[in-house]
Amino acid sequence: MLVKSRTKSMEMHLYLSLGARMTLLEKEKHYLWNMEKGYEGECMFDALTAKLEGCNHLILNDLLLKHNNTTFQIDSLIITPRNAFLFEVKNFEGDYIYDTRTDQLHVKANSKDYEVTNPLNQLNRCNSLLRQLLSNYGFNLPILASVVFINSEFTLYQSPPDKPFIHPTQINRYLKGLQTDSSFKLTKMHTALAEKLTSLHIVDSPFKNLPEYSYDQVGKGLVCASCSSLSVIVEGRSARCVRCHRVETLEEIVLRHVGEFRMLFPDRPVSTKNIHEWCRQIKSPKTIRRILDKHMNNKGSNRWSYFE
Repeated sequence: MLVKSRTKSMEMHLYLSLGARMTLLEKEKHYLWNMEKGYEGECMFDALTAKLEGCNHLILNDLLLKHNNTTFQIDSLIITPRNAFLFEVKNFEGDYIYDTRTDQLHVKANSKDYEVTNPLNQLNRCNSLLRQLLSNYGFNLPILASVVFINSEFTLYQSPPDKPFIHPTQINRYLKGLQTDSSFKLTKMHTALAEKLTSLHIVDSPFKNLPEYSYDQVGKGLVCASCSSLSVIVEGRSARCVRCHRVETLEEIVLRHVGEFRMLFPDRPVSTKNIHEWCRQIKSPKTIRRILDKHMNNKGSNRWSYFE
């Protein structure tokens, strides 16, 4: 049973928005690409765990927790009657080599080897902090931690069999193994553990590496929710992307852009004038005003009015 679902982080939403409206620096583009690649892999793993049958497990995705002033992130956690299965999901692609002498991981690219951070380092850190956190709240469920390589185009040469690696061809078999033992059932303790971890989840991540931007720097207009292009045109009471043909009602697209405006510029008031300028393709301020009046609370009066 799914207890906590996965969502894009505020940081990722912000980068996607800025990427559609301005030219990011190369390092910022690479950072966004890594976020998207990681999120894609995590969602692929979510789709597999969602197929687990029965109600003898609790799934918590995308937890950001803190213990002893140290913040750590859990990609996926599956609570079963006898164990908690901790998964670090990696969407690596291509050929990698494991150096058993140094415990280093290298990627083979353009006839050269480049060292990358060994995911076991992150897994061990997360495992240790989670174990301490559970003990602190009186939960003694054993933790089994693994790194999941989710991408089918990934190969790890010289992979040590004693390391907790789950390779692409092993994932389905491993997850099926979680369903084999039905002699034990979940108890109130397991439910309490899932509820406690969910309550401890940090919504606003402190790991923010935000690019610099200003209101004048970013392009104005309607951004497509599917392809992130500024290729949206207004047709009557709907808006259509000429690139990917996604269609939204005017209400949907205005409210989505209000959320984007507040995220990027929290100090600017949500007024008819500001949102009309932000949603440039919508020519009538009255249309903007009608939608804001319907869905938000009007504060102030006359030209100084704004919405919350």
